[in-house]
Amino acid sequence: MKILPGGVCEAGTTRVNKTGGWRTFKPVYDYDKCIKCKLCELLCPDSSINPRDDGFFEFDYEFCKGCGICANECPKDAITMVLEEK
Repeated sequence: MKILPGGVCEAGTTRVNKTGGWRTFKPVYDYDKCIKCKLCELLCPDSSINPRDDGFFEFDYEFCKGCGICANECPKDAITMVLEEK
């Protein structure tokens, strides 16, 4: 990465740089509880929750940083944060 005068870095993209490698906890769905409200997808700061054809969602673990916002905001507790096993 080239650092410009004044310490400004060129813009990057997390779509190219996989950012999920340092995650400690990962979100896991309980599809029986999910009501397809889309809050998890809307509130994910990493855009790592993607809709499926059946209306449910899936995590893109290559980009999920494990922040837990999705689990915290889910109105039906359909998402649980579990310890990442590497």
